[in-house]
Amino acid sequence: MTSGEWDDRYRQRELVWTATPNRFLVSEVAAMKPGRALDLACGEGRNAVWLAEQGWTVTGVDFSPVGIEKGRDLARQAGVAVTWVVADATAWEPDPVYDLVLVFYLQLAPAPFEAALQRAVRAVGPAGTVLVVGHALRNLTEGYGGPPVADVLYTAEDVVAGLGPGLAIEQAGEVDRPVEADGTTRTAIDVLVRAVRR
Repeated sequence: MTSGEWDDRYRQRELVWTATPNRFLVSEVAAMKPGRALDLACGEGRNAVWLAEQGWTVTGVDFSPVGIEKGRDLARQAGVAVTWVVADATAWEPDPVYDLVLVFYLQLAPAPFEAALQRAVRAVGPAGTVLVVGHALRNLTEGYGGPPVADVLYTAEDVVAGLGPGLAIEQAGEVDRPVEADGTTRTAIDVLVRAVRR
């Protein structure tokens, strides 16, 4: 989808996604000391705002001006400061200063997805962490929700290959995510990759 298409989608309701942070973000950063964080393709900013609430100095980047404005609103409501940047995650050039870089649910075809991962790698500073979470390829046939197109889904191996050398892989695999739908709990299958610059 283009930035304009995402703008249109974000205009359709108050929040397309919930204002609460992603469950895997919460569990993965629980033991980390707050530092500088980058939320690449931050959407409506829920994860960026939550990190700021935990004491992180956060930059949120997304190519949708409407999504970024919603992030600004969430940050104002929460009483926290976040630096917001309207830019394409596949082309934006970050400084290599971040202790934590998030790439959450950025579902792109292989070439642009790899370009975004390379920006994430370039953004992470010494001893920093890159955390990638997204809809798994296997979710298409065995899970619930997510894009119905295989080209924008991936495996943990795809993510590791896209990150390239220079990072130590601490975790790479699939994780289940319960989803409430129509009064029942369904299971979505996600990929979670955590890598650290040594």
